Amino acid sequence: MNIDQLDMNLLRLFEAVYRLGSVSRAADAMGLSQPAASQGLTRLRLALGDALFVRTGGSMRPTLRAERLASVIQPAIASIQDVLREDDAFNPSRSTMTLRLHMSDIGEARLLPELVAALHREAPGIRVQTAPLPHAQIADALETGAIHFALGFLPSVSGTERMELLSDRYAVLVRAGHPLLAAKHKAGKVQDLRRLEFVAVRSHSETFRILQELGLDSRLVLTSEHFLALPAIIERTDLAVVMPRAIAMRFTNTERYALLSNTLPRSTFTVSLHWSHRFNLDPAHQWMRRLFVELFKNEAKPAGGLRP
Repeated sequence: MNIDQLDMNLLRLFEAVYRLGSVSRAADAMGLSQPAASQGLTRLRLALGDALFVRTGGSMRPTLRAERLASVIQPAIASIQDVLREDDAFNPSRSTMTLRLHMSDIGEARLLPELVAALHREAPGIRVQTAPLPHAQIADALETGAIHFALGFLPSVSGTERMELLSDRYAVLVRAGHPLLAAKHKAGKVQDLRRLEFVAVRSHSETFRILQELGLDSRLVLTSEHFLALPAIIERTDLAVVMPRAIAMRFTNTERYALLSNTLPRSTFTVSLHWSHRFNLDPAHQWMRRLFVELFKNEAKPAGGLRP
């Protein structure tokens, strides 16, 4: 028979009779009258074409068909009950979930140190996996649960819940001993940038946009696939890189790098947290959103009035 034609309550009744060995006890457990339970069992017997239970010596013994049916129904009902009984509270200290994130390499450099340190303190069993996805695939990946969150400057991503976390701007980083930093050069005007040659990361289109708006795209001499190699390249050459100021500031503390004071066109941007509305009420998801807010939230307002 087709399962669509079967009343699922009859399977619950079957499981109770199988477990308790009595129609009357099954009726009491389910809050039914004994005649109603007997009629329900009869309906199931007719639907399945099997007696299901045979009275032997004062007890009801399951048939082979009933045994096979019980082997499937009992764990299914137990699993459903476990889910329904779950406490709504999420205990991060006991969680062993794997947190899957979309981040670019620059996003990892900016956000992962604080995030991993916080998880180590509050949720040491949680593992983190990051993977940069094509922006066109992010919304679907969030919807299916392939990733839990996407973080970054993602203006092309739509159809998601979104919260602005922090603001930053692009700046120009050079090595500490760069000739442009000599006393006779102010290095604070756009024309000073025309003295430079640049390196950029292919996946960060804003760098290319800024250089193009400044008329400096012809000064781009190295395009790299990844951000990781750029600091070493800058330290050993007179090349410059346009990069988020918050990350660049970390390099200036090493006394090997320096930030130029130039103001770049349309250089500010916002890092947002994206997720699917399907997971709004998930306790683990809610806890993670609160953690992101605690770690990174500045004066930015939630898009569309959304709350963590």
